[in-house]
Amino acid sequence: MASPNSYKLSCSIPGHEMDVRGLSAAFFPDGAFVSVSRDRTGRVWVPNSSPDRGFTEMHCMTGHQNFVSCVCIIAPSDTYPRGLIATGGNDHNICVFTLDQPQPLFTLKGHKNTGHEDCVRGLAVVSDLEFFSCSNDTSIRRWLVTGECVQVYYSHTNYIYSLAVFPNGQDFVSTGEDRTLRIWKQGECQQTIRLPAQSVWCCCILPNGDIAVGASDGLIRVFTEVEDRMASPQDLQAFEDELSKTTIDPKTGDLGDIKMEDLPGRDHLDEPGNREGQTRLIKEGQKVEAYQWSVADSRWMKIGDVVGGSNQQTSKKVNYEGKEYDFVFTIDINEGGPSMKLPYNVTDDPWLTAHNFLQKNELSPMFLDQVANFIIENTKGHTLGAAPPSAADPFTGTGRYIPGSGTPTGAPVGAADPFTGVTFACLLLFPGGGAYSSAASRQTSTNIYFPKTDGVTFEQANATQIMAKLRELNGGAPGEYRLSEEVLGSLEKLLVSVCDPCASEQPTTEQISLLWKTSHWPEDIVFPVLDILRLAVRHPQVNESLCGGDADNGVALCNHLLSLMKPQARPANQMLALRTLCNCFSGWRGRALLLAQREAVLSHAADLCSVCNKNIHIALATLVLNYAGSLHGQPDLEAKAQCLSVASAALESVQDKEAVFRLLVALGTTVASDQTAQDLAKSLGVTSQIAKYTSVTDPAKVGECCQLVLKELQ
Repeated sequence: MASPNSYKLSCSIPGHEMDVRGLSAAFFPDGAFVSVSRDRTGRVWVPNSSPDRGFTEMHCMTGHQNFVSCVCIIAPSDTYPRGLIATGGNDHNICVFTLDQPQPLFTLKGHKNTGHEDCVRGLAVVSDLEFFSCSNDTSIRRWLVTGECVQVYYSHTNYIYSLAVFPNGQDFVSTGEDRTLRIWKQGECQQTIRLPAQSVWCCCILPNGDIAVGASDGLIRVFTEVEDRMASPQDLQAFEDELSKTTIDPKTGDLGDIKMEDLPGRDHLDEPGNREGQTRLIKEGQKVEAYQWSVADSRWMKIGDVVGGSNQQTSKKVNYEGKEYDFVFTIDINEGGPSMKLPYNVTDDPWLTAHNFLQKNELSPMFLDQVANFIIENTKGHTLGAAPPSAADPFTGTGRYIPGSGTPTGAPVGAADPFTGVTFACLLLFPGGGAYSSAASRQTSTNIYFPKTDGVTFEQANATQIMAKLRELNGGAPGEYRLSEEVLGSLEKLLVSVCDPCASEQPTTEQISLLWKTSHWPEDIVFPVLDILRLAVRHPQVNESLCGGDADNGVALCNHLLSLMKPQARPANQMLALRTLCNCFSGWRGRALLLAQREAVLSHAADLCSVCNKNIHIALATLVLNYAGSLHGQPDLEAKAQCLSVASAALESVQDKEAVFRLLVALGTTVASDQTAQDLAKSLGVTSQIAKYTSVTDPAKVGECCQLVLKELQ
């Protein structure tokens, strides 16, 4: 029996179609709260009076054109007796809502995308009339609830993630990607505290006036101005020593352009600074050191060594964290999030490098193959320095179009993101992104692989090449199928809107209708249209329309995709149809459709087990995994039996290790905490069938996951 003081699950609340990004309950009565999500909505929840202790959606707010990332509740006032709800989004806007209507009362466009302005990351209430916002555009803004921006604050040099207001309603603190906590008093940045961490994610004011901050190094640090609560001199010195040993990449823009030959020596530090947080660079031998002026201590504090600047131009290698590398790739995780560096020498093992990178950054082991292949692809043919791309089109000089692919193999070195395949794109870890829980360890005693209940989707996209291939094939299409330039333009707009997280235009009913009609092109030329369809069904509006806006629509979509999956069909169409079905799991309409059509879909998919095609096998395994995740915790034994049967059949013929891994995760998800499913799996001979994978170490995730499945079946 649980202790009276321990917490146990009370309820789970479905409703949002994508991951929830913010919650707030301040000023709400009787246990109500508000949530915001990447599905572009905010929702107000009130407790049920029924015995199930759940919550009911009382109010849904719409108005953002992109993901909603933060929320705050403004206290009731004479003007707004029910209070207000402010939300900030990746569309660069802040929407202010009342509980009386779903549309915004005000839309504050001060963070609209002009110049350096960008996504809104945090909100903090000042009073019932005012609030603060912070953004990737490096600004903090003070707003009246009526929509007027009354003040803008600048000091940060990179994304601002969080802010908190002191009880006086005037002073506040902020944190961001420039590694700093900044303390603002009387409208000015009074103190800048730099931390030995890449990102300072969050902050809050404690009841005693101290400031707590959380950073990417896993530590929470508390800062105080009360002498009795300050750390010992030894601990303060240790903190300063740790800070001085950090490295700073000048490419973040925090330090400006650096030319080593123009930098002064150490004697430059004899001159006092003229403002808090002022940064000064000096040349110390062959190194560049960064110092920051502390007004409180009246001295320059070393904040790290600068690496990778233009002082390294004489070398063909890149200096990173005190070592030289042939390549230092930039990997972007999450929209608007911090960059991660992946250093690599051509003499290194790409798989070991990828493994170490994922462990260091606590990322999912599912990305191992993708990161390793990214390294291999972007260093192909290189010893030290660039070689001509090996897969260039002999006529255009550009990389060739491959259905379902992202950046072509002829793309510039280092230009492609290993997760999305889009040049300089970010990995968006939302349901369907294929991301598992962060891997803090690789030990099989900790199960980081299953149950996997959010959908895995295929995100790779190169819109330019998809449209180029579509136009090329359209030129030779039979007359009754040939598209006008106007229709091609509509399809291109649709493709851009579903691929760009910050696109201002949303898919229209006409565009979706054109896409559906064009997806019935002849099978020998339809594959670029299927590629657009694959990407489009991830979008909530398209998912709603094609998968369930009308019951007949969803069944028609399913039947059309299944017709493209016939064993005698073209492999490109088979693969893209499977990937489209996987991506349908992005929205609740798509999930509901595929669960209703489960028997037919999995039966057709099983027919492709014997096809000798790696990409088809990975897509097939992903489809089974998505079904397993949707059925986890459900009592539908017949459906689970079919999942187990198809997974078992696929394992008989699939050779690709990534496909094997996803099938193992599907098996683990199906049998996890379900004794009946475990007994069924044993009766199908799954235990003996997968035992051969326990010793697989390349990649290690296959062996580890297999051992965990077998442990579940004991």
